[in-house]
Amino acid sequence: MKYREEIEAAHLAPDQLERLFRISRKENNEAVFKADIAFCHRAAPDNLLYAAWFHRLESEPGETSAGPQRTNWRLALPLSLATGLILWMLSDDRLVYQADQIPYLVHLGAPVLAVITAAFLNATAKKGYGRAVLTSAVLAAVLTYVMSLSPEKEDYRLLMAPHLLLLSWTAVGFSVIGAGATTRNKFAFLIKSIEAVVTGGVFLIATFIFSGITLTMFEALDVDIADAVMRLLFVGLPGAIPILAIAIVYDPLASPMRQEFKRGIGRLIITFPRVLLVLTIVVLVVYLVVIMFNFMAPFENRDVLIIYNVMLFAVMGLLLGATPVTAEDVSEQLQIGLRSAIIIVAALVVTVSLYALAAVVYRTIGYGLTINRMTVLGWNSINIALLALLIVRQLRRGRAEWVAALQQTFSDGISAYIVWAVFVTIVTPWLFERYWVRW
Repeated sequence: MKYREEIEAAHLAPDQLERLFRISRKENNEAVFKADIAFCHRAAPDNLLYAAWFHRLESEPGETSAGPQRTNWRLALPLSLATGLILWMLSDDRLVYQADQIPYLVHLGAPVLAVITAAFLNATAKKGYGRAVLTSAVLAAVLTYVMSLSPEKEDYRLLMAPHLLLLSWTAVGFSVIGAGATTRNKFAFLIKSIEAVVTGGVFLIATFIFSGITLTMFEALDVDIADAVMRLLFVGLPGAIPILAIAIVYDPLASPMRQEFKRGIGRLIITFPRVLLVLTIVVLVVYLVVIMFNFMAPFENRDVLIIYNVMLFAVMGLLLGATPVTAEDVSEQLQIGLRSAIIIVAALVVTVSLYALAAVVYRTIGYGLTINRMTVLGWNSINIALLALLIVRQLRRGRAEWVAALQQTFSDGISAYIVWAVFVTIVTPWLFERYWVRW
């Protein structure tokens, strides 16, 4: 309701509404302005000025569907094959860290995929070449930094796999939508990223089934499969999947908000999390009751804490997936229930997360600060802060702006994730230069 009063005051003043709209864009609140215009239009359907603005915003470039999916198979197919071959070569048994035989691929895989993905998306869109080159160069520099420190720092080496994955995804996002993208475009890109991951996961399962059957057939004939062929089946073939998945679900010629969200796997992704919200509420309530009977478990067992952290990120993903791309995607009645469920889940998870955070602090006080504990403390604190911010914004903005508030929170959350990932990657090696203890 941020602009509603001013909109109502300007119901006969086109120049004032135009000025207000430009202010909302400057403040990155176009979604809020659109929601307030829609409300005023419903309240006064005979007002021609409201009607004109309502229909204008409904067809605003970058806010509507782009039509049929356009897939650049001529570029996607050769790039996917090239990616698979590159990852296959990088999986050679000789390319490992000597200390624990962990393959270089755990660090190289995500950046390589990111560079090739950015090349595919920007080449298809025929724009953003400068951003793609810049992000690729920065990512290469970060990767070089990580791999130069990893041989001597085991804990750091293990931590970098997920952090490089996040930074690689960030590089792709920046190369595609840039740093000045609107909140709605950032959120739409998040949803499309999830859709690409799910699509790739389906293909990956099929690939592993195919590879397993192939091996079984040859084993039945007592034929030994060479290591290179094994790596081709279980690294090369899966390595070709990401580009194909992205080509299927994402149209580089359209902005994120103009992507198709209501068909195929995309429809499943926006529906399934909403169904899970109710089950999540039940599980969390029961779990909070059970905690009272085994209160010290996470304080004494680090494995329990790992489970808590996995749960926290899973719930964040659930809330993200349950958030509509636009308020118009769901009925008003469903909006009420969905918003209430999101607030309840967030409140319950904050409670459980504070409990887990207390356990990490307890172990830190008792056993000392290590790079792993500091990393977990940071991630937990960010997630708790985001969930608290989500609740506060929902209560302050009200039902009319709840979707915009959620999208803004997730956009802020991604920024916080990136900052912390950069800190862990670049700074922590120097903070713990003389003290490397496995958590």
